[in-house]
Amino acid sequence: MTETSVIEIAALRKRFGRFDALDGLDLELREGEVLGFLGPNGAGKSTTIRILLGLMRRTSGEVRLFGQDPWSRAVHLHRRLAYVPGDVALWPGLTGGQCIDVLGASGAPIDPARREELTQRFELDPSKRVRDYSKGNRQKVALVAALAARAELLVVDEPTSGLDPLMEEVFRECVAERAAEGTSVLLSSHILSEVEVLCQRVTIIRHGKVVTSGDIADLRRMSRTKVHAVTRGPAPDLSRADVSGLETGAAGDGTELSFSVAPDALDDVLPQLLAVGVSTLTVRPPSLDELFLEAYEDRA
Repeated sequence: MTETSVIEIAALRKRFGRFDALDGLDLELREGEVLGFLGPNGAGKSTTIRILLGLMRRTSGEVRLFGQDPWSRAVHLHRRLAYVPGDVALWPGLTGGQCIDVLGASGAPIDPARREELTQRFELDPSKRVRDYSKGNRQKVALVAALAARAELLVVDEPTSGLDPLMEEVFRECVAERAAEGTSVLLSSHILSEVEVLCQRVTIIRHGKVVTSGDIADLRRMSRTKVHAVTRGPAPDLSRADVSGLETGAAGDGTELSFSVAPDALDDVLPQLLAVGVSTLTVRPPSLDELFLEAYEDRA
């Protein structure tokens, strides 16, 4: 943990009766960083966020938000951040615009020009009452309020729930713009492609513990790369080759060959393919979906 850490969590535990929702969780968000916070339902993501926002008291461990205790300094710290929950609950009798006013008064102040711009980009009618909004439009109200705020930190929990694909893309563009301005972002999402586009690092948790954490590029280097080749001559039988990280059982079938290999071992494999001639070659690094599943399988 460093002086530039916006969020510092160490050995965090939260117990409900005899159940440990969080069991020694560690998490760090650096200044100006977009961190993906991943895990299935029940992993402890929302509990972590509630403790971080001072909405719930931890059982033990250390939690620091901007270097301060979020439980005792919640009101002060909320003026420096904006939060979007996964299930947005608003005041049904108010209009969307009035809800944005209330959210801006209770958290980081809202930039009027940015608010107007975001209202148009998200195609939100702020004059309609919340009771007449769909789930997606309620989500848009929360997103406009958060993204228009002069906040140093954005905490977003399943932010695109209820949005159509076009609005999901608008959200990604807006978060990327805020990150480019230096805003720190904690992004909890089930949409791994969304995290892959926006985040430099990810922390994956399961049963209240960290499964893996690190730069997406570094995690990819520790995983296998998938290769598909069509050769001009008979494909070599790589199962007999002494290649690091080669998936067990990889073998040639006529002139077509598919296998997975450690990224650092590609140099050991390619010469064998080139020796018989290559018509087509496809090399695909692991996606975040695959890294996520691999991390869970390894821990299991």
